[in-house]
Amino acid sequence: MALNILFTCSGRRNYLINYFKAALNGQGKVFTADASKLAPSMVDADKAIVVPSIYSNQYINTLKEIVKTHNISAIISLNDLELPILSPYKTDFQSLNCELLISNSEVINIGFDKLETVKYLSKNGLKTPKTFTRLNDAILAIENKTLSFPLVVKPRWGSASIGIDFPEDLEELKLSFALQHKKLQKSILKEASANNLEDAILIQEKIVGKEYGMDILNDFTGNYLGSFSREKIKMRSGETDIAISVINKNLEVIGRTIGSTLKHVGNLDCDILEDEASNLYVLELNPRFGGGYPFSHEAGMNTAKLYIDLLNGKNTFKEHNKYRDNITFSKCDRLLKIK
Repeated sequence: MALNILFTCSGRRNYLINYFKAALNGQGKVFTADASKLAPSMVDADKAIVVPSIYSNQYINTLKEIVKTHNISAIISLNDLELPILSPYKTDFQSLNCELLISNSEVINIGFDKLETVKYLSKNGLKTPKTFTRLNDAILAIENKTLSFPLVVKPRWGSASIGIDFPEDLEELKLSFALQHKKLQKSILKEASANNLEDAILIQEKIVGKEYGMDILNDFTGNYLGSFSREKIKMRSGETDIAISVINKNLEVIGRTIGSTLKHVGNLDCDILEDEASNLYVLELNPRFGGGYPFSHEAGMNTAKLYIDLLNGKNTFKEHNKYRDNITFSKCDRLLKIK
């Protein structure tokens, strides 16, 4: 069955565009929608469409018109900020014979709101860094020696490591916390934080050790399928630049726990830190394809092909899971001529 796939907020995710084009193998087309006609992903799409900002009153209606005009079978969002905007319209798109392949609003809120992430992880027995939203509470914990420097200061509603600081003493903490609040008002996170500015900045303990990325894969009804981990060797602009694939039972337990209890839809991007005592701390849950997905794909998990098969009513997870351990990959840039 031919399928047309629409990626929204497609940005720089050219690898996903090309993975899905290969998976479709001519049995459908890949469309991209972005607010910028200069977005690199627009070049590799079969058809690229410029759309309004996700905060525009016309955004949802524009997507609906695209679905109807181009017989779109499924929409995949690639932006944290867009997920809570799209999620309430899943039924609307289903009525147009289009699957909106994102999780429900509750799951998206757990991933988008980093404080809710902490609560969810703690509730399900997973370790996560100590977290505070009030400066005085963090200072009291420091005085009681239950919290120590260095710390992490970041937006509660964050995306792509926007605005992260690492204060190493009390003066830096106070300055960083105040500056983060000020910078928030000028950033793309202003809208997302508008309802609770007083608690919009988090202070967390900094876990030092190995950092892992993990793709946690569920089917489209929230059933857990598998987890695919990589040790991060180098980061750039909040995304994994160099990584090595890892098969580890302890990481798999975390992936299974999250996939089975969160019941997200499709792929979820997760960050994990391992301290010197081999304790594993979960940091972030992003219920979408993340910048680390290419490492899973190239190491043997063809989620793009699985998505196509799932949309056609076939669960071919075992067929497309050829994940291998100890394979290193590095990203590189390429120059694209804007059409």
